[in-house]
This record gives sequence, C-alpha cells and structure tokens, in this order.
Amino acid sequence: MKKILTLLICFLALSCFAQNVEPTWESLNQRAYPQWFSDAKLGIFIHWGVYSVPAYASNEGYAEWYYSGLMNGDTTRVNFQKRNYGEDFTYRDFDKLFKAELFEPTQWADLFKKSGAKYVLLVTKHHDGYCLWDSEYSPEWNSVVGGPKRDIVGELTNAVRAEGLKMGFYYSLPEWTNPLHRWYIDPDDSITNYVDNHMIPQFKELVTKYRPSIIFADGEWRNSAEQWHSAELIAWYYNTVGEEAIVNDRWGHGAQHGFRTPEYSAGITQTDRPWAECRGIGRSFALNRNEPLSNYLTSKELICHFAKTVAAGGGMTLNVGPASDGIIPMLQQERLLDLGKWLEINGEAIYGTRPYHKFYEMKEVSITRTDSVIDFNWHRNSPDKAISYDNFSATWNGIFIPEKTATYTFEVEVDDNVKVTVDDEVIIDYNPAKANEQQSDADMAKNWSSTSGKIKLKDGEPYNIKVEYQEKNIDAMMRLFVSSKYMTKSILKPMNGFRAEYKCEQPYVCYTTKGDDLYAIAIEFPQDELVLEIPQPKENTVVRMLGCEKILPWRYEDGKMIIDTTPLKYNDLKSDAAWIFVIRN
Repeated sequence: MKKILTLLICFLALSCFAQNVEPTWESLNQRAYPQWFSDAKLGIFIHWGVYSVPAYASNEGYAEWYYSGLMNGDTTRVNFQKRNYGEDFTYRDFDKLFKAELFEPTQWADLFKKSGAKYVLLVTKHHDGYCLWDSEYSPEWNSVVGGPKRDIVGELTNAVRAEGLKMGFYYSLPEWTNPLHRWYIDPDDSITNYVDNHMIPQFKELVTKYRPSIIFADGEWRNSAEQWHSAELIAWYYNTVGEEAIVNDRWGHGAQHGFRTPEYSAGITQTDRPWAECRGIGRSFALNRNEPLSNYLTSKELICHFAKTVAAGGGMTLNVGPASDGIIPMLQQERLLDLGKWLEINGEAIYGTRPYHKFYEMKEVSITRTDSVIDFNWHRNSPDKAISYDNFSATWNGIFIPEKTATYTFEVEVDDNVKVTVDDEVIIDYNPAKANEQQSDADMAKNWSSTSGKIKLKDGEPYNIKVEYQEKNIDAMMRLFVSSKYMTKSILKPMNGFRAEYKCEQPYVCYTTKGDDLYAIAIEFPQDELVLEIPQPKENTVVRMLGCEKILPWRYEDGKMIIDTTPLKYNDLKSDAAWIFVIRN
C-alpha cells in the first residue's frame, strides 16, 4: 500500500510539473508542441452561425463578414436584406431564423471521420459575438436561448470525441458590437474593459466547460498581445487542459507562440513551428449563395493541394460551411469523402510523415492570353487554375495611341511589385511595402497602394506599354490608369488589348518521409517513367505504388532515380489523383 501511495504521489507531482507553464513567451516556447498535431495533417474547420441564414457575400467574399458589410453601409448587402427580409429587419433578427432543425452532430462527426481528418475546429463565436453555447456573458445572443435552442458546442464536441477525433474551438477575441468595445468603431486602445470583463471570463468559461484540444484565436490584428493578455491566457489554457493542448499564432502584435495559420496561401514552407493552412473548399468559409461552382476545388485539385501542403511540412484545416438548417452541402460532402478515399489508400505517406530535405520537383508553368485591360482583384485566387495563388509573375504588352500631344500620367493601384515601361523608358518602378502581416485576410482589399509616372507623348504615335508585375502572397490586385489635360483619368484600354503572359513554378512531384521510407507523390501520372533527382538508393531498394503490390523496376543514371512505370495497368490505379510511390530501403 505504501509503495502504491508513493507512486501515486510521484505521478501527481510529475503531472503538475508537466503542466507548470508560466505566463511568459519564454516559458510557453519551452513547452513542446504536442506531436499529435504535427502527425494529424488534416482537420475540419466549421463556420456556422446566424450569418449562415443570409449566406451572402460577393462571389469571392467571406460570407461570415456579412454583418460588417451592413455596419459599413455596403449597398449590395443592405439592399439584399431589405428586399428579402423587410425594411425593419436587423442582423440580430437572424437569430430567430437560425433554427438548425436538421443538425445531426453524429452525422457530421461520421463525415469528418470518413474524410480522414484527425481533428475538428468549430467556430464557437465569430466576430458578431453570437455564441454556439449558453454563455453567461452573452445571455441573449446564443444558440441555446436563441433559434436552435441547442448547445451546439457541447453536442458536436461529444459526437466528435466519440469518433476518436480531437475537438478544437475557434474563438474571436473581439466583437463588432459589444457595448464594452465595438471593434473597428471604438479606439483600438480602449479595449481594456472589454478584455478584462468580457473576453477573458468568457474564454475561460468556454475552456473550463468543454476542455478543447485546440484553441484557434482570431481577430487579433488591431491590438497587441499584451492588450489581449495573450501569454497569460495561453498559459492558463495549457495548465487547465494539459499536454495535448495547442494554440494557433493569432494573439496580437508581439505574440511569439502558436502553430502558423496561413490563410488560402501556399506562401509558407516548413518553419520553426507546426503549421496548417486554413481554407475553404471554395473561397468563403461560411456558406455563400453567390459563390459560383468554378470557385470550388475539384476533388483532384483538393487532393493535390493537400499533398503539396504536407510535403512542405504543414497540414490543412479544411473548412465546411453548413446551411442554416444544419445540412452540409452535398458538394462539400463529396469533396470530403473523395479526400478520405484517397487517404485510405495513401495515408501512410501522409500521417506522421516528415518533410524530405527538398519538398518538390518543380517545373515552370506559363500561359498566354489577351486581357482587354489591367483591372483585377484576384482575392484568394489567380488568373488561371494552372497558375499558383502565390509567387507568380505577369507581363503585359499593349499599344497605346494618344489622340493629343501632351504629358500623360500613368497611374497604378497595386498590392505588389510593378514596373511600367513606355517604349524603352521606365516611368514606374514601384515596390510597395506589404500591409501589416497580422492583418486579416478579410481586410486585404484595403491594401492598395498607388503611384504614378509622367511622360510626354505625341498624337497618333503608337507606343508600346509594358507592365511587369510580381505577385508575392495572399492576393493579387492592380489597376492601370491613364490621364492627361485632354482626357480624364480612366482605365487604360490599349488597341486590341494586352498580350498577357503569366508564369509560375509548380510542383509535379512532392516528397514525404517516414523512417527509412521515401514517398514520391506524382501530381501528374508518369505514363512510362518517374524521374526523381535524389541521392542514389541502396541496391536492394524496393519501389511500388501505394494501393498496388507490383514491384517496379528502377535504375540510377546521371544523378537521377528512374522508376519504370510501364508495368502498371489501368486496373492497378486505385487513386484518381496524386499517385504515391514508396521507395523502401
């Protein structure tokens, strides 16, 4: 008995020691990130709330920011609401229409399990302040007293954990209309009362009641980590939940902890912290009635994008946007199930893997086309599906013939590097500084910068206008204007449009590793052979494609491993995308 008591005391002491995190960045960073998160690779994000009733944004906008549009007087949203819900209808009235009558948490959890996800992130409260649990600090604006009359957080948490998945919570630090501090309206530095008397106690209420494995904070970008008391909150959360707990990196300026969360961006590779891209299957997180089918990734595109993300040392938190009644749209369900089927075959090359010393084999991709003008805003998008969202270049050439001899002003509004040349004379060479890196992606449309250049042109003379643009990350935005004393400022329209050429580099093979095994993920199926620029394998190395037991011949020539894929027949292909070859030493 004495021995058992001694062991129990030691166990309790070790447990307390393991959870003894101090509220400093140094102490937080001494605590290891839980390995389960780096091994998981795939999680499911859920944006669902009263904003799911209107389900309204521009065709590439964020529907969960609907209330912000109303507050700012956006005429399209204001008119939409008046037309469909009446002149006196307010945003808070959507609570009565948000009934979640078809919400079946066990069905959701089953779908997420079949997708291959290892964790789920539910938006418990977005920037509108509406809570999906019965919060003491939001007694009249939550799903238990409101339309659904249900504890959505509790029901889904139980269902997800019953499937063996980790449960995490998204939590918005600020709120647009909280009387203690109205985000974007009241001065940023007047947030103390809100933080101390609303945000912190509500956050602790949520964590204490449900003990989530992940906290995904958001809305931090207008304040410092010190103002949010971020180090104190994170330390308290870790000490409350234990070693499996992990937080993201959105805790205010000066925050130095948390897994990275690039949003709709391939512009990140392996870092000193775990990372997971967060994105939707389309371009909105919440359901958007205006989003065209072309905005949604196909199953093949989704699988390939996921493979590229994992190869770079990261993961993906893939969003679904249910309808207000609780049904996840069939297209979104199909994409999740297709991804899950692919992972059933290829999961050994994904889960628990580590990046290879090089992530990809790359190739240059280019397209040419005619653009009538230079006037674009590719929000979480690119000019063509063949071109990457990030890190692409564009060159336009067009002929401009002035009607009058005069000094002409060429002006660009742009978010990234641009050079404008008229014949051989450079009149604009502009490298605008990026806006604050912690700014919301939903705010990125405000990041336009403008500059101009002048040049004297003769009437009737043809001038070649050359525009060179280098996109770096997040979004791509530019407009090109022209004006003179004889013409008002307008978008430049060259004769016969611009000849446009877009270029980027795209992976055609991705690598992951596990133990002594190397996995080569072919984005395009190699019809005859797969050529890999890797060190020479051992003589007894065995190569096969996952899902097929055939051993494939290989040879090594001129610094390249060449795998013969001709033995593979159509019936051997168990996947429709991203075929994986294991090189087993």
